[in-house]
Amino acid sequence: MIGLKLNGRYEVLEHLGEGATATVYKGLDTLLGREVALKILLPHVRDTTRKRFFQEAMAAARLNHPNIMAIHDRGDDNGRHYLVVEYVEGDSLTSYIPSAPDVVVALGAQIGRALEYAHERDIIHRDIKPANIKVTPEGQVKIMDLGLARPRDGKRVTAPGMVIGTPAYISPEQAQGLELDRRTDLYSLGIVLYEMATGQLPFNADDITALMLQHVQQPPPPPRLLVPSLPVALERVILKSLEKQASRRFQTGRTMADALEACLPNITPETQRSATQPRRPEWAKTLQTDRLKEPQARRTSSTGKPTIRIVMADDHTLLRRTLASYLEQQDDFVILAEAGDGDSALAQTLALMPDVLILDLNMPGKGGLDILPDLRTKAPNVKVLVLTGREDDHYILRALRSGAHGYVLKSTDEVKLVESIRKVVDDEMVLGRGIAEKVVGGLLGSINDAQLTDIERKIVLHIARGYENDEISQNLNFGMTEMIETMARIMDKMNVRDRNAAALKALRSGIITLEDLHDLPPPPHEQ
Repeated sequence: MIGLKLNGRYEVLEHLGEGATATVYKGLDTLLGREVALKILLPHVRDTTRKRFFQEAMAAARLNHPNIMAIHDRGDDNGRHYLVVEYVEGDSLTSYIPSAPDVVVALGAQIGRALEYAHERDIIHRDIKPANIKVTPEGQVKIMDLGLARPRDGKRVTAPGMVIGTPAYISPEQAQGLELDRRTDLYSLGIVLYEMATGQLPFNADDITALMLQHVQQPPPPPRLLVPSLPVALERVILKSLEKQASRRFQTGRTMADALEACLPNITPETQRSATQPRRPEWAKTLQTDRLKEPQARRTSSTGKPTIRIVMADDHTLLRRTLASYLEQQDDFVILAEAGDGDSALAQTLALMPDVLILDLNMPGKGGLDILPDLRTKAPNVKVLVLTGREDDHYILRALRSGAHGYVLKSTDEVKLVESIRKVVDDEMVLGRGIAEKVVGGLLGSINDAQLTDIERKIVLHIARGYENDEISQNLNFGMTEMIETMARIMDKMNVRDRNAAALKALRSGIITLEDLHDLPPPPHEQ
């Protein structure tokens, strides 16, 4: 074939490779003067193979995306059926097994967004695997070989119930010969990410039937069993993509890409060194350094909203996982990790630095109240939303003065909880309605016309911080009798029954702020 010119236009220059159904050459489009790849169908293939070969052209011709190989032309030269496709310099993704987490995330996010583009146009690839993906020297992904891709309105080439795809990467529904949708590609991408992150496939067997059964029934080994230093957030994304039930996976390529990119700010140099890449190009070597120089700006989700990265801590596993599943249905929420005790919650938060920690107070070992001071000191930018069944005003004030940014009850409905998370991220203090109704009567009502004086505001602030009456008197150089009388006037003005209720109402009303509260030194009896 070398030196031949197909249909007087496409000159064959160099043999690139051969598959089961076609041979690929590097070529020159002499009309346009550009390098191309020529995919020539092998002779004597089955009729279904020939139909699928041209179906690739019909499917890919609809797509115009920087991360998907472009198809330029199709033709027939003396019985040689061929496709003219974009010529892509670079290595197969197989050269990136294994890779450091930054590289896994960077390449995986590109693949996810490219699949989303194809899926939005009703094209399912059906054969996502490293051999079908190239990476240019600049780090740009190119999804290749749409030979099994089928548009929704395309004619079925394979018989109903027939299994297609590569066994090591097929989804459970592919393995069972069921009807496929876009989520099959996301499962296959999850297998690819698993292999890139660990250097191993999650399922492996010499017998194809046994391998397919593993996809359908066997849970994958957690990646961190193979690479303990792998970021927890990245492991969660990979395992979610490998859920057996399609409804429990990421539902779109964009949300999967968003979740992957939310892992990036937390990559440390130690984690980067945990994986090796023998053929990694310069862009991949420098990616980690560039990322670590960037400020930890919040990423934007597919909806245009900033991605909110969440760690959840609660010892009630069923409640925690149910709530995590609900929150992940929000396009801009990403659950990075879960914890069942205070020590784990603190460790996960310091390792991942999420936007929000949803924290229960009563857990085994250290509880939420125990770890709040450490969180405030070591992770001051992490917002803490307490989600608890404790409605005592003492707990509320203690949590707020220890560093919490909001306090809601577990009886709060999911919609209100989502709203509370967004408010906390936007630097608003949140006291759930359950707190307002059960702890501070009339909390949402207005304060009497007589506004608090400066000294009255200072007294309320000290109460909120946990000062006792004698400590307030000493700190403000205020006589005890006068201080008590002033406290009585405050409660009358604010229409509350006790000092703690006054402090909570002042916080909710904006008379004092969390910043005021946290800037005030702790009372002498706590020092």
